[in-house]
Amino acid sequence: MEVVFPDGTRVRASSLPDRDEHLSGRDFGLYLDPRWNPTWPAELIDWPDFELPRDDARAASQIRAAFARAKRGEGVEIGCIGGLGRTGTVLACMAVLAGVGANEAVVWVREHYRPNAVETPDQERWVQWFAQSER
Repeated sequence: MEVVFPDGTRVRASSLPDRDEHLSGRDFGLYLDPRWNPTWPAELIDWPDFELPRDDARAASQIRAAFARAKRGEGVEIGCIGGLGRTGTVLACMAVLAGVGANEAVVWVREHYRPNAVETPDQERWVQWFAQSER
């Protein structure tokens, strides 16, 4: 599913069952589960399901870099297993980068992506941490 942020930046968000090996327009993937095993240019964030990244600073850097690629017009895909918790959390962080306030980012993702995105209170707090790390 394509997500268009308020600044016009676009990314594709996906679950593993929706993985398309031959997706056109994908230049880079940022994945949150090793089961994606991409054959295209990509990075993996070490992020267990329903939890938080194992290395906060590295994950934040990877999210910023992927967003910068998308902002330049590259086709960027974000994905985990179900496309909800970890993917939604990354999308909320990207919403912050696109100018959405930290306190509104999770709500924005739920309104513009999926209503049940960002699955845990810890993931919601991580979005706040990410926003603070941007200052």
